Amino acid sequence: MLAKRIIPCLDVKNGRVVKGINFLDLKDVGDAVDLGRRYALEGADELVYLDISATLEGRKTFAELVSRVAEAVNIPFTVGGGIRSLDDASRLLDAGADKITLNSAAIARPELIGDIAAKYGRQFVVVAIDAKSCPDGRWHATTHGGSRPSDKELFSWAREAEDRGAGEILFTSMDHDGTRSGYPCDVYAALSDSLGIPVIASGGAGSVADIAAVLIEGKADAALAASIFHYGQYTVAEVKRQLAEAGIPVRI
Repeated sequence: MLAKRIIPCLDVKNGRVVKGINFLDLKDVGDAVDLGRRYALEGADELVYLDISATLEGRKTFAELVSRVAEAVNIPFTVGGGIRSLDDASRLLDAGADKITLNSAAIARPELIGDIAAKYGRQFVVVAIDAKSCPDGRWHATTHGGSRPSDKELFSWAREAEDRGAGEILFTSMDHDGTRSGYPCDVYAALSDSLGIPVIASGGAGSVADIAAVLIEGKADAALAASIFHYGQYTVAEVKRQLAEAGIPVRI
């Protein structure tokens, strides 16, 4: 079994890391560069920076901050928010990002996935899906920081994204985001089984047991977490040590 990845997620608004519950009630938790440096030193496998207000406010992602992060950390990091074109992606990769993530723009213009993958390779393209469970029993993707519904259904959209050139899928359960109540492992398992590319699980981490469950029962290739790291409940090193003791392959 390949080593599972532990990835702190840093939602950024106006240059500061913030965290909310179900995408609402955002609270400031620290400086984006300082937190990234700390998590890298603790043993994080990767980082994800999401400029959560970029699309909503109609502006472009923070290339200057990306450059500062690239100077401060020595692990791969992914950047998303406000990427609408190949030029936007190029600017961020040139600034030092290792991968970019597409969400709203990919739903609006799915061919953008293939455009970026064709130029840089699919390993540079992560398609993020923020989805919530709906009364029809299906999970529906949203856009603009979770504020607008779309006509995309989680499983069919993830398969389309893979077909178009995505190298990974980052699925955030909006129902579980920030609640620390655990990930919906059955949904992740079904999604992983339906795809041939890695799935990153996001939304609901409240304990090491939650992370272990989504990596094993949920068949996720990586676990994204925020609150448990931002608020000092665990360090990345503690999480990885406990996972290793439980027999889950991680890089120590």
